[in-house]
Amino acid sequence: MSDFSTLLEETLEAWAYTRAGFADELRGIPEAELDFKPSPQSRSISELAQHVIASGLMMAGELARSDGDFQRKSYEGFLHEYARGVGALRSRGALLERLRATHAEGDKRFRRAGELHMLQNIRRFDGKLGTRLAWLNHGISHEEYHRGQLAMCARLLGRVPALTKKIQGG
Repeated sequence: MSDFSTLLEETLEAWAYTRAGFADELRGIPEAELDFKPSPQSRSISELAQHVIASGLMMAGELARSDGDFQRKSYEGFLHEYARGVGALRSRGALLERLRATHAEGDKRFRRAGELHMLQNIRRFDGKLGTRLAWLNHGISHEEYHRGQLAMCARLLGRVPALTKKIQGG
């Protein structure tokens, strides 16, 4: 028997786990190393955190809208609408606080929208229709992908990633 009474609750619990894991990885990297890039073409550690914050704001904003449509604006247009000021976040403390606050705001938006709304279709970036709930799961996968990048950065910097520490009991 599940502890969740709806698919939305179960999905939001998965997002909370993922966002907390991303924050744990970021917390394990010293402030002085936030500008580290594994290659010149890569995002820095702080840019990865800014990207997760901005993408989460866009995801929550557009999926919760009654007229949400991922083709109503360009990707840059959505970032301008939903994520102003995120690029100015530089310190680890500021990034961690925005990760926490934007997750809490997004969770509230999804709960207010409700499960029935989240089971309705939305036009995706590729023009196809899919449920808002499926797109929320896509967003969770996106954050896990970047969590893995943070873990790799930690390894490249000679550190043990947070999830590895947790698994090892440390």
